[in-house]
Amino acid sequence: MLTFSQPITPAVKAHIDAQYSLIADMSQKMFETAQKINDLNMQVAKTVLEDTFSSVHQVIGARDPYEAFSIAAAQAQPQAERVREYQQHLTNIAANTQVDIAKTAESHFPNTSRTAAAVADEVARTAKDETEKATSRQKAAMEKFTSPIDRPEDLKSQPPRPSA
Repeated sequence: MLTFSQPITPAVKAHIDAQYSLIADMSQKMFETAQKINDLNMQVAKTVLEDTFSSVHQVIGARDPYEAFSIAAAQAQPQAERVREYQQHLTNIAANTQVDIAKTAESHFPNTSRTAAAVADEVARTAKDETEKATSRQKAAMEKFTSPIDRPEDLKSQPPRPSA
């Protein structure tokens, strides 16, 4: 499990919530698309099976091989048309999904942008504060480093300090 050294701020939480909402809505759209494709595939499978049984029944009832071949050949054009219709349905599903995803992203963009800007402002403000603190610590360290060092002979000339 991940642990954070600092608590999650309200701006970060709002941005995470906005991102989660966007991802949830996008996932819902993708699930709906998968469901539409599945329904289409089930419908096509059912139609293909019905057509196959009908064609087999007609071929079995043929009086000679030429008639059987003629029946089978007559089925080629309707099957090609069904394949074209299937491709058209898939194209429509894909196009509608693209429009839905674009609309979903567009509806979430203002909130996501606003929360991202708030996080960026917070990070900049925090970085500025931390930089100022680090600069103060460095100045204090430099002042200690550059201040005169008490030498033992300097200590002899000073009066003794009272003990506590």
